[in-house]
Amino acid sequence: MTGDGTRTTASATARTPAASAPPEHSGAPARAWRNRLLVVGIVLAALNLRPAITSFGALLEEVRDGLGMSGSVAGLLTSLPALCFAVFGVTAPRLARRFGPGAVVCAGMAAIATGLLARPFVGTTAAFLLTSGLALAGIAVSNVLMPVIVKRWFPDRVGSMTGLYSMALALGTASAAAITVPVTDALGGDWQAGLAVWAALAAAAVLPWIPFVRQRGATSGEGAPEPPQRDGQTQGESAGQAPVLRITRSRTAWALAVFFGLQATAAYITMGWMAQIFRDAGVPAGRAGLLLAVTMVMGVPLAFVIPRLAARLPRQGPIVLALGVSGLIGYAGLYFAPAAGAWAWAVLLGVANCAFPLALTMVGMRARTGGGVAQLSAFAQSTGYLISIPGPLLVGVLYQHSGGWGLPIALMAGLMVPQMIVGVVAGRDRTVEDEAAG
Repeated sequence: MTGDGTRTTASATARTPAASAPPEHSGAPARAWRNRLLVVGIVLAALNLRPAITSFGALLEEVRDGLGMSGSVAGLLTSLPALCFAVFGVTAPRLARRFGPGAVVCAGMAAIATGLLARPFVGTTAAFLLTSGLALAGIAVSNVLMPVIVKRWFPDRVGSMTGLYSMALALGTASAAAITVPVTDALGGDWQAGLAVWAALAAAAVLPWIPFVRQRGATSGEGAPEPPQRDGQTQGESAGQAPVLRITRSRTAWALAVFFGLQATAAYITMGWMAQIFRDAGVPAGRAGLLLAVTMVMGVPLAFVIPRLAARLPRQGPIVLALGVSGLIGYAGLYFAPAAGAWAWAVLLGVANCAFPLALTMVGMRARTGGGVAQLSAFAQSTGYLISIPGPLLVGVLYQHSGGWGLPIALMAGLMVPQMIVGVVAGRDRTVEDEAAG
């Protein structure tokens, strides 16, 4: 019977070759087009995940003067990103199961655009906080879902796609820090226009996600290839239809959450205070800003290289240790010779800050299924950002009461040690599904 069917199919193919092409071949161009569009969407989304924060930091003094904002409220704004990432990020997996990850990211980009466009013109501090929160909520859900989307649509290229995404994120971070002030000057010194201009980039990021809005649920969606199945996985599991895990039973999940939180603490301290450390050491203001930009720019090439390297290793502990040692040397330099070796310390701390793309890569590697990645990403990022909230505030308190940077720098260096320890634990070749089940 099989032979008859084969001959019949062959005969039909000979008579009508175009009509008899297998569906998977006829759909290949559509899948290729969607994959290319998805890559564009991932890059544009990543570019928008930090300008809301770094553009505000560049114009903090102008915003405070324009809104009559107190110092304590300004301090609250420096911790608002971590708070929003923790509160809203945890909702991302549930929203993705209900509406589909593409739809949630599309809505997230729209929220960023709306918040960035509205907040400079609202006129009051309270409204500025609310509109900033809207933009940060969009960033939070997109933050969590990026590793999920990479795992689902590019299961064989987790390292390279995470690297591309992380590189774009670092580029967006550095660009907003570097050009917000020059753009504001070019617009006549209007800080409102200087902040609002970043809404255009977010609005552009909405467009490539529109075709993915209708792909709901946990399936990969029409035109998206199913991830390859591992031994013991069912078709549903490979598509991300995994049961809800007891993620808190996984030691790896906790280690990854703490690692994420400590690296986020270091990153926010660097963005908020490093330029001031250099200025207090006698470095001119312009050069101090350039040093901070160098630290941020280091993430552009390394954010592409590190995830690719990490994905090829069964254990990521050696990379964790290398980044940690770079951070310790950088902090030691800030303590003993902040001005004399400023460029070296900026580069070393930029290398240390590349723990962020490493953490994202490990999220994709420590779970087998799309559903597992979604739950691990939400848990690690939400818990991690909660951990990071006190860091920048504590540095400010220590600086104010001690009258110098010795204690704050000692705190930064001290936090690097547990970051290295939990990073080694998180980098072991294990999956949260196994640990949660066990």
